[in-house]
Amino acid sequence: MPKNIAAFGEVMMRLQVPGFELLSQASTLNYSFSGTGVNVASALGRFGHNGYLVTRLPVNPLGDAAAAYLRKLGVASSLIIRGGSYLGMYFLENGFGVRPSRVTYSNRMDSSFNTSPEGTYDYEGIAMEIDAIHFCGITLSMNDGVRNHMKALARAVKQHGGTVIFDCNYRPSLWGEDGYTRAKPHYEEMLELADIVMMNEKDAIFTLGMETTKEQREDQLVELIPVVAKRYGIRTIAGTHRSIHSDNSHSLRGFIFKDQSFTFSSTLTFSVYDRIGAGDAYTSGIIHGEMEGFPAVKTVQFAATAGMLAHTVVGDTPMASAEEVLRAMTESIGDVER
Repeated sequence: MPKNIAAFGEVMMRLQVPGFELLSQASTLNYSFSGTGVNVASALGRFGHNGYLVTRLPVNPLGDAAAAYLRKLGVASSLIIRGGSYLGMYFLENGFGVRPSRVTYSNRMDSSFNTSPEGTYDYEGIAMEIDAIHFCGITLSMNDGVRNHMKALARAVKQHGGTVIFDCNYRPSLWGEDGYTRAKPHYEEMLELADIVMMNEKDAIFTLGMETTKEQREDQLVELIPVVAKRYGIRTIAGTHRSIHSDNSHSLRGFIFKDQSFTFSSTLTFSVYDRIGAGDAYTSGIIHGEMEGFPAVKTVQFAATAGMLAHTVVGDTPMASAEEVLRAMTESIGDVER
């Protein structure tokens, strides 16, 4: 049964350098529109749900272009507000081999979304329309005004019996100096409101300040995640472990913790065409499985496969349908479809 699932977040203009050139080498840029909320709402629409975006776009041709792009992605627009003058931008340089991809933000803090005044969103009205809502730690890092919108909307959805999803997604560059200390109380507030959380052991150690004597990542995960779930009353916690290989391929293994037990996906190894947004594909897979009532083993394998497929297409936004993900889970990958 399709669910009404919203994502609260900023729409950004992505300006990508062609191929593997640096900004200092290139003379052209390709633009598109993206953002964590855009990616999640669009992916869930492709999985058969009604994917809504709660955001604010500028009242100018740039805002019109973004709105048109969102319609092309299948994102429902009824909860999008228009106001303000600016859209945040980021420049993407694709990494290769040992050189990582690099993102440079521009004009972000002045964007229509990040300057949304009090009263912009009808929290109660939104909460009555949807079954679940997704929030991201990137949004949480912006400013107090955005944080107030975020927490008020999460509380409204919770009060109306909806599901609150929070992706920790900590970005050191956005929180600045003493970032973990500044972020912790806001993260704890969101964790207390959340039913489904995307995180791993690094979030527990660095953002929440938890301690462990274990040295291996999986041992740390198994020790800390159940403590987080119990402390904050979280129903489901999911995340990934990624390995990057010297041949530019990646390996991904997903996990889900619910009903006091862990379930892991198989380890998927694949070539990477465009990494940005692949984590949002994994998150969308977890949300889909949880909202559809899949067994944990199916949910985590679906999510990991969705994440893998997102690495194979250009752009931030996942493009695979539920049928394509399920087919990739069960059939040989890379054969010609006839």
